[in-house]
Amino acid sequence: MRRWNGWGDEANKMDLPESGDAFLLEHVGQATPLADASLDSVLAQVPSSRLPDHRLINTDPDVRVRHARGQSLPDWLAMRSGQFEFFPDGVAFPETKDEIAELLSFAYDNDIVVIPYGGGTSVAGHINPFQSDKPILTLALTRMNRLTDIDDSSLIATFGAGTPGPLVESQLRAKGYTLGHYPQSFELSTVGGWVASRSSGQQSLRYGRIEQMFAGGSIETPRGRLEIPTIPASSAGPDVREMILGSEGRMGVISDVKVRVTPSPIQEDFYVIFFPTWNQAKAAARHLVQAKIQLSMLRLSNAIETKTQLALAGHPGQIALLEKFLSWRGAGEGKCMMTLGVTGMPDQCRSAHRLMKRLTRPLGGVYTGSYLGKKWAAKRFTMPYLREALWEKGYVVDTLETSTDWSNVDNLLDKIEANLRKSLQDKGEKVHVFTHLSHFYSQGSSIYTTYVFRAADTYEETLARWKTLKTSTSELIVNNGGTISHQHGVGKDHAPYLPTEKGELAMGMIQSLCDHMDEKGLLNPGTLLQEKAE
Repeated sequence: MRRWNGWGDEANKMDLPESGDAFLLEHVGQATPLADASLDSVLAQVPSSRLPDHRLINTDPDVRVRHARGQSLPDWLAMRSGQFEFFPDGVAFPETKDEIAELLSFAYDNDIVVIPYGGGTSVAGHINPFQSDKPILTLALTRMNRLTDIDDSSLIATFGAGTPGPLVESQLRAKGYTLGHYPQSFELSTVGGWVASRSSGQQSLRYGRIEQMFAGGSIETPRGRLEIPTIPASSAGPDVREMILGSEGRMGVISDVKVRVTPSPIQEDFYVIFFPTWNQAKAAARHLVQAKIQLSMLRLSNAIETKTQLALAGHPGQIALLEKFLSWRGAGEGKCMMTLGVTGMPDQCRSAHRLMKRLTRPLGGVYTGSYLGKKWAAKRFTMPYLREALWEKGYVVDTLETSTDWSNVDNLLDKIEANLRKSLQDKGEKVHVFTHLSHFYSQGSSIYTTYVFRAADTYEETLARWKTLKTSTSELIVNNGGTISHQHGVGKDHAPYLPTEKGELAMGMIQSLCDHMDEKGLLNPGTLLQEKAE
């Protein structure tokens, strides 16, 4: 069963090895876990619903609790402490486009706020209820989870917007296809959510981001149904498809999604190469991407993340042998780990593998084969469970992500890490910070930074520590050539920083689109755009 106060299935758990405990003690300090609230204590807080009766709306307290929060760090602290504050007044589970339309009409007639909900994996506050004098209805699309059509000649598949990643791939696999979109939230996140937040998957080098996959679909709006046709390309004015991408429920509710699929690959392998220094590793990554080697994925860990991953891997004897081998080959202290994937037909894979080794060798690359790559692939979707493992030991973990041009990668990365490390020094707290580049372009790269700190004595002070880290670093990102979000969307948490990135004129354009589609402002207010002062 899915956890009510954390990530994923209750049956799944990640345990830290002894070497991980020692590593955290050294780099962060001795920690003491905070006590978790019980589900019963939270259920007792749920107020009576303010919604009128409707056959599609469920107002049971348990259902409302399980749709009240996403997976951001503030959400995590709210769920663990039991201090939810706000709950939706009800949750609807439509099964058709017509039922979504009916619910939107009901909401408009009764002045009800509507929050679209896919897999509940938002880490930016997209799906959170808030203080409102209007009732709040969460529209959960989880029953719209099927492949409804496939065009074998055009390779276009149509899914209900609530289809989660594993169901997308299993239904396509039965037909001989793949979408190839693998965000770390793959286990729970949905195809509609991917479109709404402009998601990116781990193998975007081969398959593209969701904007390359999204071919069209249907959006239910207060003004009626918007149909986006699946035209390969067009010069007929601005692209309405692009207007819906990243709209985060402000312009309507995505009901079905048409995506460009690919025949299932015959072969897929993952490899690991180590480099003596960050500069060599970064140069190798840039050369591989700009040479357009047919890789399916590329991930580059900086020296601190490499050290952290090896420490948390367990199997100390095997890691010691690996360290000894790498040191002998010139990749000792300061080494950086690169994980690469090759996917496709056997000839493609052989060619990409050969070129990958040829281009990385002159830059000091130490090729270690596919063993570590297989280990990465086996655990690629389990990392969200790390938060649970750390929390049980008294540690808090969160991430920040952005992207920027190659000429600015080091400058921005260094500033992000330095700011996170120093931001709690006045409280005598250490913050362990590490980074990887996980999505690559000829122009630049994403930057994905993880930071770990100790929980405070109270939930309130723990949240205050997070706010200090998050706010100062977010401001730093948008003022130093980075985007406020490369892959997680804007939500409510990032909305304050969007005007700095977009500028006044562009913000006005986005606002006008939202106002046109939702003149009463009832669709997910506060998300993407901060609400205008009265």
